Amino acid sequence: MRISMLALVALIATPTLAQSPGGNHSILKDIAAEVSSVRQKAALEKLVGFGTRHTGSEIKSEKRGIGAARRWIASEFSSISKECDGRLQIETPSQIMTAERLAGPTEVVNVLAILPGTTDPGRVIVISGHYDSRVTDAKNFTSDAPGANDDGSGTVAVIEATRALCKHQFPATLVFAALAGEEQGLLGGKVLADYALAKGWFVEANLNNDIIGNTEGIGGARDNTHVRVFSEGTRSTETPDQANTRRYNGGEVDSPSRNLARFMDRIADDYLTNLDVVMVYRTDRFKRGGDQVEMLKAGFPAVRVTEAVENYNRQHQDVRIENGVRYGDVIEGVDFAYLAQVTRLNTVTMAALALAPRTPVGVDIAGAVSADTTVSWTPASDAAAYRVWWRRTTDPVWTFSRIATGGALKLTGVNIDDWFFGVSAISQDGFESPVVFPGPAGTFERGGVTVK
Repeated sequence: MRISMLALVALIATPTLAQSPGGNHSILKDIAAEVSSVRQKAALEKLVGFGTRHTGSEIKSEKRGIGAARRWIASEFSSISKECDGRLQIETPSQIMTAERLAGPTEVVNVLAILPGTTDPGRVIVISGHYDSRVTDAKNFTSDAPGANDDGSGTVAVIEATRALCKHQFPATLVFAALAGEEQGLLGGKVLADYALAKGWFVEANLNNDIIGNTEGIGGARDNTHVRVFSEGTRSTETPDQANTRRYNGGEVDSPSRNLARFMDRIADDYLTNLDVVMVYRTDRFKRGGDQVEMLKAGFPAVRVTEAVENYNRQHQDVRIENGVRYGDVIEGVDFAYLAQVTRLNTVTMAALALAPRTPVGVDIAGAVSADTTVSWTPASDAAAYRVWWRRTTDPVWTFSRIATGGALKLTGVNIDDWFFGVSAISQDGFESPVVFPGPAGTFERGGVTVK
């Protein structure tokens, strides 16, 4: 069967594109090369130097506490903007919030750098990391909480991605988000989601980076060549009717977040060396969470990026030595060469998404009681062509594809009962969007419906 499918692919005439899709875009290679582990180390040393970044810590001091940290992050964004012809807009959305882990009502402040898109500014790609930190007692806002890896690593990835990408212009808007309040209940993620909703953004992707710099497990095992990408299987916003359709026709492993994870896997294969994406079919680690959860609740596609092996002696711990074991999230636990690689994965993914057309809408399939399947979609002006994908229902990644134009393609001899299908959009320059699974289960539109 595989031979016959490949033969079918070979028979298709490919539309004329300025550049073929795939891992040959020089701009993406250039962007990857701009990431500096040296700058990331210097930035992380500065963050750790604030002593504690607990959400309830000091806000007036210029040397200690979360207030000093967020002002420094904003100043870094401003300095980067000056190097990029002032293209960045610096925003600090906030909310007064209460939580069990806070002493009382507390202002939770996010720091955003926004690079407006040139032709499709309402389409938004977000990278995020939380800059707050904690020790063993989540309510302790006075003790030193270095938070080097959790999540200083994600924060400096956001800052370095800003520096690497703001020198370029993209059709879509890029948002670089340093979030507070994660350790008190994903509060910064809620502030970000509410802000995106208020702005009317079409968030095509949120890449949430949380704990991405460690390569040594508790047992001493090391892994500096893999990174985990967690993605939800079914949409957080799925309605009962949508769930019934999905249970009957499939889509349990084809949410937009899951196909975003597959997109990142392809990016790593095409543009990075010695770093492989391990897709984890979970929203987050078992019974744990991150700020991407709040974005998912708002209906936005989101994934969590996390190192391959975690060291729990370095997470949520008072800095100490106990029975000869070192505890605490100190900077010595960060592998900066690895952190830079994970940052490259993020920057290249953001650029590839922003340069590609919008993800297709109106994707549908037909072919019941037929030997053939017809895949259709709504054509868009920013797409020069489309790629129709299909795979066995038990395959983890998309296997076969054909290039098409217009709004439909008939797959002769491909039985609808035996395969899953999807569509990606391709730009004139060969940049390709993530794959969209048919119907509400797979659309990137918020709430599972097409936004007019």
